[in-house]
Amino acid sequence: MKLPSKIAIICLFIVALTIDSCKKDRITTDPSAKLSFSTQSILFDTVFTTVGSTTKTFLVYNRNPQSIKISSIQLARGTASNFRINVNGLKGVQFSNIEIRAKDSMFVFVEVTVNPNNASSPLVIRDSIVFQTNGNMQDVHLEAWGQNAYFYTPNIFPANGFPGYSNISCNAVWTNDKPHVIYAYARVQPGCTLTIQAGTKIYMHPNAVLYVDSGATVKIVGNISQPVIFQGDRLEPDYAEAAGQWNRIWLSPQSINNTIDWAIIKNGLIGIQTDTMGASINPTLTISNTIIRNMSAAALFAQGSFVKGWNCVFANCGQYVAALTIGGKYNFYHCTFANYWNNGTTARQFPTLLLNNYYTDANQHNQTRKLDSAYFYNCIVYGDLSSGDEIKLDSSGTSTFRFKFHYSLLKTTFNTSAFHYEHVIANQEPYFNNVGNNDYRIMNPYALPAVIHKGDSAILIGRPYLLYDLSGNIRVIPPTIGAYEYNP
Repeated sequence: MKLPSKIAIICLFIVALTIDSCKKDRITTDPSAKLSFSTQSILFDTVFTTVGSTTKTFLVYNRNPQSIKISSIQLARGTASNFRINVNGLKGVQFSNIEIRAKDSMFVFVEVTVNPNNASSPLVIRDSIVFQTNGNMQDVHLEAWGQNAYFYTPNIFPANGFPGYSNISCNAVWTNDKPHVIYAYARVQPGCTLTIQAGTKIYMHPNAVLYVDSGATVKIVGNISQPVIFQGDRLEPDYAEAAGQWNRIWLSPQSINNTIDWAIIKNGLIGIQTDTMGASINPTLTISNTIIRNMSAAALFAQGSFVKGWNCVFANCGQYVAALTIGGKYNFYHCTFANYWNNGTTARQFPTLLLNNYYTDANQHNQTRKLDSAYFYNCIVYGDLSSGDEIKLDSSGTSTFRFKFHYSLLKTTFNTSAFHYEHVIANQEPYFNNVGNNDYRIMNPYALPAVIHKGDSAILIGRPYLLYDLSGNIRVIPPTIGAYEYNP
C-alpha cells in the first residue's frame, strides 16, 4: 500500500481545519444561548462641569461555543435619552445584527451629558441598554445624577461578611447645598458625631444604611420650614410613597446621645433601628417633631434601648409601626402611632404597637430583659386591624414589664380600667384628616369625643417643647391628644 504524500497530508489537514473552523463560526440560534455582561448596571456619579460629559465602558461576553448574533442593541428611551452608546466604533442609539464570535467579547462605551446647574434637570436620570438575542431580551441599567451631589459609596470590604461600607469623616457636617446619596453602608465612626443641617436631603439607594457605630452619635437638626428628609433615590411619581426602597437608619449597640428633630423619614424597610443603651445617662435616641412613614417592616424598631419622643407620627408600616422589644426605657408625649397599611394584596396581620421584654436564643430559651418603662402621655395608638386590637403586650412573665397609657386614645380589647391605663379613651374613631395620604391631622369636629381637648394639661408644665404641635400650632388647654392640635 502506498502511503499518502506529504502534500496530500497537508491538504487533508487544511481541509480538516477549514471544516472545523466553519463549525466553530456557525451562528447559533438556540434560545438558551444568552449574553453575559461585565456589569448589570452603570452609575455615573462624577461631579459634572457646566455641561457634564463622561464615558464608561463595559464588556459583552459570548461564552457559548458558537458565534452569536445580537439582533438588536438599543437605548430604551431612544433619541430622547441623555445617554449615547458606541458599539464597534459607531455612535448611536440603536444597532442591528452585531456578531460576537464564540468565546469572544466586545466593548460597549456609554456616554452621558447632563447639566447639573440647571434647576429643572431631573435629579436622577435613568435608562437601559436593551439587547435582543435569539428571542431573549437582556439589559444593562444606566443611572446618572443630573445635579451635583455628595456620594457615599463603599470602599471598605471586610472579610468577616459585613457588607461593604464607606467611613463618614469624623465630626462631619452635612449641609443642604447639595443632596447626599448613600450606597450600601455609610458609617459614623466610633467617637465621632455626624451633624445633619436643616433642609438637607438624603437619598438612599436600595439596601442603603446610615450606620451609627458604637460610641458614635448622629444629630439631625431640622426645623419646621426645613425638615431633614430621608427617602429612596427613585424619584419617579410611582415611588413617591412606595415602601421598602432602602434599608434603615441604624443606631448600633452603644451608640450614644442621638437626636432627631424635624425630620421626614419615609419609604424604607425600617425607619430607625435603635439598639441597646450606650454609656450615657441620656436617652440613646431623643426624637421630636418627626414623621416616619411607609416602612415595609417598622417605623421604629428598638431593642433594649432608651428612647424619648414627642410630637412625632409613626405611621403606615407592613408590620409593627413601633416595636419596642427586649426591654428598655421609652417615654412618648403627644405622639401618634397609626397604621392603615394596604399593599393591595394582603391584609394587615401585625398590631400598631408591640411591647416586649425578652428574646429567644439559639437554644430556643427565652432571655429576659427589664422593660423598665414604656409610658405614653397624650398619645394615639390606632389603626384598621380587623382583630380590633392595635396593641400587643408580649411579656415573659418573669421580668419587669412596666407600661402605662395616660390620657391616650387606644384601639384595644384590653381592660382599660386596669392600673396600666389612666383616663384612656378606647375604640373611638380619631377622624384623621386623610389616612390614604398619610395625613394624621385632627381637623374634623366629629373627633371631639375621642381626642379633641382630651389630653392632660399637666404634662405641658415644665416642658416648653410641648407647647406647639407638629404643625407649629400652639396647643390649647386642655390639649388635643396626639401629635397635632385640633385645627378646624
